[in-house]
Amino acid sequence: MKTNKKKEKTLDAVKMMREIRDRISQETQNMTFEQLKAYIKENLTKNKAKLVGQ
Repeated sequence: MKTNKKKEKTLDAVKMMREIRDRISQETQNMTFEQLKAYIKENLTKNKAKLVGQ
């Protein structure tokens, strides 16, 4: 018979996603569309990330 042992979480993905979303929202809250595009481009370049589909 198996016992139900709960594993301790090492990563709380929901908490991390909320923290990242809140930080980005705070940083971009008063930006114009052009400023927001520049912010996104800068962060994609800095993190060496690509847009989805590219």
